[in-house]
Amino acid sequence: MNFIASESRQKLRGGYYTPLDLATFLAKWVRGIKPKRILEPSCGDGIFLEAFSRVGGMKNISLLGLEIDKEEVRKARARARNILPNTSVYTEDFLGWALNSLHKGQRFDAIVGNPPFIRYQYLPKDFQQRAEEVFENLDLPFTKHANAWVPFVLASMALLRPGGRLAMVVPAEIMHITHAQPLRSYLGKECRRLVIVDPEELWFSDTLQGAVLLLAEKKGSPADKAEGVGIYPVKQKEFLNTDPEIIFSAPKSLNGRTIAGKWTYALLDRSARSLLDNLSKHPNVHHFKDIAEVDVGIVTGANNYFLVSDETVEEFGLSKWAHPMFGRSKHCPGVIYDEYQHRMNKEEGKPANFIWFSDDSVSRYVSAQKYIDYGEEQNLHTRYKCRVRDPWYSVPSVYTTEIGMLKRSHDAPRLILNKIGAFTTDTAYRISAHGVANKRLVGSFINSLTALSAELEGRHYGGGVLELVPSEIEKLLIPLPELAVNLTELDKDVKTLPMVDVLEQQDKKILSSLGLTKSEQNLLVNNWQRLHDRRQRVSSDSEIA
Repeated sequence: MNFIASESRQKLRGGYYTPLDLATFLAKWVRGIKPKRILEPSCGDGIFLEAFSRVGGMKNISLLGLEIDKEEVRKARARARNILPNTSVYTEDFLGWALNSLHKGQRFDAIVGNPPFIRYQYLPKDFQQRAEEVFENLDLPFTKHANAWVPFVLASMALLRPGGRLAMVVPAEIMHITHAQPLRSYLGKECRRLVIVDPEELWFSDTLQGAVLLLAEKKGSPADKAEGVGIYPVKQKEFLNTDPEIIFSAPKSLNGRTIAGKWTYALLDRSARSLLDNLSKHPNVHHFKDIAEVDVGIVTGANNYFLVSDETVEEFGLSKWAHPMFGRSKHCPGVIYDEYQHRMNKEEGKPANFIWFSDDSVSRYVSAQKYIDYGEEQNLHTRYKCRVRDPWYSVPSVYTTEIGMLKRSHDAPRLILNKIGAFTTDTAYRISAHGVANKRLVGSFINSLTALSAELEGRHYGGGVLELVPSEIEKLLIPLPELAVNLTELDKDVKTLPMVDVLEQQDKKILSSLGLTKSEQNLLVNNWQRLHDRRQRVSSDSEIA
């Protein structure tokens, strides 16, 4: 967990400023509708103000900049002086100002900018309240996981006049993160056309946060057709030499299921989308929720205390309460967790033991009481998830399943056959299969259809690791042909081969049994590779059709 005290001032302000060339590109696109009133809701030091002065043809516009930081306001005013005569910059909290302006019916022709990227838990209480009010004002479901940029974009779109344009630098997670779903739905309903300019590389070198350009044109009237969202992939910054209007009209838009859910589906080429739709109706392809149940792992509230190495077990005499566990990919690099893998983890000094004080009688044991006292010396009993328990060291919901699944994966998710009944923490899931043998489910799970489905349903953050929550796992497409996969061989392959090779080998068995041709298998694995590389910001020469 990240704590506010350990974060930099820049991160707490969400202050990652837009390069002038990107700001100028967005200003050029906005100029296309000949706007008279433009708003920059988080103008920082005024980079967008300078951008408008460079694109020309903007002498008669009225430009309003808002910024909460007084020092940045001073810089922005100095920047705008003598280059944009009809510009005003004020020290304002945008969300509070926006709620008041919406109530008054104030609207703008265009809104541009780079909203702050700040986690909800780092926001001041009054900002959190105003963020919730924005959602409520637009009749949208609110979640406390919403990053600051989400209500910023929502309020900005609401302030646009019909036919107006919104041009912003936003996190790449707009396409897939769950807490941005209300925003995606709202944009899909309000906009005539949406385009994401999706770079291969990171634009902000001092953060792992990927960013994209959002170009959104509001409907001119409620009767206008919503075209949906299109993706325009770019490499480096060659696209800046292209007319923004050409880029805005270039990608084929997708509506329907894309706007209703995550936008990652729009990253696929047309033939892959068609194949996925057909496979979702195949009698031997199932949604995960129809064949298995997902439950989170054990929530200890203090993993470093309850998950320990053999050295700690020996030091405190805890062997009576030590049980095998795994919870990270380094604990189980394959698809089988057995006595051999457990022994290897212990020999390597990994925290392969779960300390489970299952009843109050442990206080009778000197060694157990010594370890409990050690935990209280670290104030673990005051942590929220510990202090709500009585006693604090009694961890609830302790049980194992024969199948486990890590919450995060580098290449592709996999199920793990838990042969020794090891426990898992909340870094993994406990899987209970229904109507299908455990070994069959584990062996069938690794294939390019399921891997591609995971890229479409999951989410990723800085660093490119794929994460799946239970609701996303439930949507995964799982092929279950009538065949047996050799788990010992698969376990070895996953440990030693590149994932793309493993998928291709599995596809020859699993997807061929469904009737898929070699070219169809290649189509799936190539689209998986494209999304995988995009997530990890790996260069790829392939283009999206």
